[in-house]
Amino acid sequence: MTLETVPRYDGDRLPARSGRAVVVGAGMAGLLAARVLSDAFEAVTVVERDEFPTEPVPRRGVPQSRHIHVLLEAGRVTLESLFPGYGADLRAAGGLEIDSATDLAFFAEGDFLAAGPTPLPHFAATRPLYEQLVRSRIADQEGVTVRSGTRFTDYRLDAAGEAVTGVVVQSERGDPEALDASLVVDATGRTSRTPAWLAASGFDAPPVEEVHIDLAYSTALVDRPADDHTAYLVTPSASQPRGAGVLPVEDDRWVVTVAGVHGDHPPTDADGFRRFAAELPVPDVAALLDERAMVGDEIAHYPFPSNVRRRYEALERFPEGLLVVGDGIASFNPLYGQGMSVAALESLVLHDVLATADDATLTPRFFAGAADVVDVAWRLAIGSDFQFPETTGDKPRGTDLMNRYVSRLTRRAHDDGHLRDAFVRVMMMERPPTSLFQPGILWRVLAPRLVRSASP
Repeated sequence: MTLETVPRYDGDRLPARSGRAVVVGAGMAGLLAARVLSDAFEAVTVVERDEFPTEPVPRRGVPQSRHIHVLLEAGRVTLESLFPGYGADLRAAGGLEIDSATDLAFFAEGDFLAAGPTPLPHFAATRPLYEQLVRSRIADQEGVTVRSGTRFTDYRLDAAGEAVTGVVVQSERGDPEALDASLVVDATGRTSRTPAWLAASGFDAPPVEEVHIDLAYSTALVDRPADDHTAYLVTPSASQPRGAGVLPVEDDRWVVTVAGVHGDHPPTDADGFRRFAAELPVPDVAALLDERAMVGDEIAHYPFPSNVRRRYEALERFPEGLLVVGDGIASFNPLYGQGMSVAALESLVLHDVLATADDATLTPRFFAGAADVVDVAWRLAIGSDFQFPETTGDKPRGTDLMNRYVSRLTRRAHDDGHLRDAFVRVMMMERPPTSLFQPGILWRVLAPRLVRSASP
């Protein structure tokens, strides 16, 4: 399921539901879920362990927030639907909107891809700014309360042990407190305690799929001329396990992230960072680091050992009144920038099931719909990861064949902007991967070059 196929947002569709919804976790997935829930429930309470900063700066609960984050087209359009004027707010706060068809220099399969023929608007900002603007909108939403500095400690079960009826939370200096809820949403991310709680409460934990990529990445902030909107994406390959991303962001800076897989990890000091960038297959990132000053001395570092997917949709028995969203369902190789946009599409799935499902079917229907969203992102991410022979884990059938086709498409896109456009719209989760097999695309990919150049 992609932006092209997911049901669109319409707040007037949702019937009123009694009681309160509780969201545990105030990252992007939790905030977007809270926005949808506010259209249906009398009250929504968002519980977050962290204290929120007053400025858009990284916080402890989002350890990867110092690194490059992209909002794919699926996420950009969804945020504009949920929060009208979000893009204008982002630009007013210093964020940018670039044209990824021309401003983004995209290197893959040995060369840069041709510029795309059609503009592709793309937000460019830091993760803390994305999140702060959403959090500000949520705080203004009628009926929504955001409680920071409050730790989730447990779920509450009904007497029959079949339905979640609330949560237990505790502030830093307070006593444990029970919050009743008609629906609880776990948005605590990759470290979600729900699987362990299910197993301890008489339910089965969800089956888990894991694909090991042994990725690590390092990030620096670099001074940027105010009128320079250049961005770079350098994708790793089997012959070159290093990659990089450069994105213009607020306060006249670039976020520069370099990464390596299967043990080829970037250093965490400035000199080592520059040396690592100098060994990328293109000189552009190293040249930027040579020409522009780093902002501050800190090099942020983050390891990512594996893609993880929890198959909640496969469970035959699951407590009513509980959902899991975001990285708690699946966390993907961050080089592909899917996390925030998958969470956005999941919020549209939640919106659709709230509009059409009753209490008994809401949970299974949500997990089924979320699985359709995750399927697309999962196959894109781990398909790319399996180009490396060292990658291990559950490989979907057809992965190698798809990788060969995408490799040929990418090489043809070096001088064919239409193929770049088709490929990028799939990467952006705007269109499904099947769109790459439309007749016009197949012809551009598979026809011999001489025949293709002679065709009308």
